[in-house]
Amino acid sequence: QVQLVESGGGLVQAGGSLTLSCTASGSTFSIKAMGWFRQAPGKQRELVAAISRGGNTNYADSVKGRFTFSRDNSKNIGYLQMNSLKSEDTAIYYCNTGGYASRTYYPSDYWGQGTQVTVSS
Repeated sequence: QVQLVESGGGLVQAGGSLTLSCTASGSTFSIKAMGWFRQAPGKQRELVAAISRGGNTNYADSVKGRFTFSRDNSKNIGYLQMNSLKSEDTAIYYCNTGGYASRTYYPSDYWGQGTQVTVSS
């Protein structure tokens, strides 16, 4: 079992920045890839960014060039640096652990509770 806890969300003005953290505990030896998803009201949950254990990343087109996903394997923490935030980035952001192959992220059933990001225009 893996437990995930997100933090770092909040209210920010458009153009601002936030850094989200995802801290993993439990059977962390089993963690390979990590992913950040988001869900806005009335919309489906979507993959925002993913990172392999080795640090390979991929991003949704909507956040490329603005978001950066990094991880500290020694601390079992993943970070999502979000710059130049837009109102359309407003959502609940969820952390997930899963698999990563051929630049494709495969989510598992392990999710955090989510952290709210609100961008005011």
